[in-house]
Amino acid sequence: MTMAKAQNLEMLFHETLKDILYAEKQILKALPKMARSASSNELKQAFLAHRDETETHVERLQQIFEMIDKPARGKTCDAILGIVEEGKEVMEEFAASPALDAGLTASAQAVEHYEIARYGTLKTWAGQLGLKDAAKLLEQTLQEEIKTDKLLTQLAERSVNAKAA
Repeated sequence: MTMAKAQNLEMLFHETLKDILYAEKQILKALPKMARSASSNELKQAFLAHRDETETHVERLQQIFEMIDKPARGKTCDAILGIVEEGKEVMEEFAASPALDAGLTASAQAVEHYEIARYGTLKTWAGQLGLKDAAKLLEQTLQEEIKTDKLLTQLAERSVNAKAA
């Protein structure tokens, strides 16, 4: 690998870390609102449990910024802002509707899928850059995001979608 390629991948890694840090902080704000809006107790608990996990995700990201000697600063992530805005629209348009929980679940899964894409990429890049400890932290978070997505799928299939139908 040439030095220019390594430098470019390092820059991409750093910029994407900033992106996901910003996204995680936006998600921390959105999850309590989603929990308050949900009518299903299971869904409320899933959102609140994931909020706690998200705090850990932010801490891990801060550790990775320390590992690469960069300040832990986020940068505006238009993708997550759009996904969160769609969630707000669902909460407004379907408030007090039997379809609200199905819409909230779908919105939360859109967030999870974004995070899964980001963490998968970051983990791969960390490995390529020889950042083994960072890759391990990113893998932990990736697995938690996948677990949350599976839980939301189970809730959707088992109860919330049927209530909305």
